[in-house]
Amino acid sequence: MARANYLFTSESVSEGHPDKVCDRISDEVVDAFYRAGAKEGIDPWTIRAACETLATTNRVVIAGEYRGPKSVDEAAITEITRKAIKDIGYEQDGFHWANAKIEVLLHPQSADIAQGVDAKQPTNQEEGAGDQGIMFGYACRETPELMPAPIYYSHKILRLLTEARKSGQEPKLGPDAKSQVTVRYENGKPVAATQIVLSTQHLDPDLSSEDVRRIVEPYIQKALPDGWISPETVWHVNPTGKFVIGGPDGDCGLTGRKIIVDTYGGAAPHGGGAFSGKDPTKVDRSAAYAARYLAKNVVAAGIADRCTIQLSYAIGVARPLSIYADLHGADADTEKLERVLGEIMNLSPRGIRTHFDLNKPIYARTAAYGHFGREPDADGGFSWEKTDLADQLKSALA
Repeated sequence: MARANYLFTSESVSEGHPDKVCDRISDEVVDAFYRAGAKEGIDPWTIRAACETLATTNRVVIAGEYRGPKSVDEAAITEITRKAIKDIGYEQDGFHWANAKIEVLLHPQSADIAQGVDAKQPTNQEEGAGDQGIMFGYACRETPELMPAPIYYSHKILRLLTEARKSGQEPKLGPDAKSQVTVRYENGKPVAATQIVLSTQHLDPDLSSEDVRRIVEPYIQKALPDGWISPETVWHVNPTGKFVIGGPDGDCGLTGRKIIVDTYGGAAPHGGGAFSGKDPTKVDRSAAYAARYLAKNVVAAGIADRCTIQLSYAIGVARPLSIYADLHGADADTEKLERVLGEIMNLSPRGIRTHFDLNKPIYARTAAYGHFGREPDADGGFSWEKTDLADQLKSALA
């Protein structure tokens, strides 16, 4: 039996956090392959990318494997990287978009991996999964977006601060920032913020923690629901004091190191695989999107207030090895639901890519502020956030 009254905490990091800079660059490379491929008439189903980025003081290293248009070469990737760093906002002595040394070490994808993934190879007649692994999806009724409240509001705080910084409204703030919200639950529902942590880089070295709090508090108040902040709420704003040196100059960044920030803030399991820098044959990414989509539709259908979905795959094998659903005590036929989920959606890598129309340059926008709980975009971005299966699921379990 789940506890009714408790505290739960989740964190988020801004697009200027060192690891998120790397996630953004890796996903920009994936987008570049799809964008250039469309212009050059290359079949998008054949494009592959597994791009990893490291960033430190005025240095970016991009490595991994690919199969795609030759126009996305070292010069193009270098330019893409500089544009991403500039858009994030880094023009500092220790990390500057124009001055950073960029090294591109991408090489063609292994033929051994390709033979298991590509369709019509001797080993398989349909596209296989790009790797083995387990993927989880989760949804709950804590927010209108069917996300856990702590991670949702941690993201929202940083998005508002980033918008204010980039618009020029808050020019003293820097790109690097972290937030953390501790939420009090009563009778299983989120009702208040008991602790708020906000650490943000500031470009004026004379700002104190109190000065920074005066800047950021209105945005935090706006981000959280009315009544969640009270005189009892404890604040920790730049608790170490000065935060001028930020981003990769202050701390080395790596792709894929913020997987809990990317998903549910620890409120649900994570399969362990990172998302950014990977094309959708990598089920680490695409099947995690599918699991979220199915869980969200289960909750949207009213079948349960919370739902966890697990999918598992083997490299080179098209169909999932298992489908597991946890309705967290809801009165519904879970075994029937698991059967229905496998029937209502083709959960092979090709089926997922087709269902969500994933062969597009839609990935850089996912690199910060979470891959879930976002509005679907008109061009197909965040298509896994739709709830268009809810009615079918409701009918199937009636």
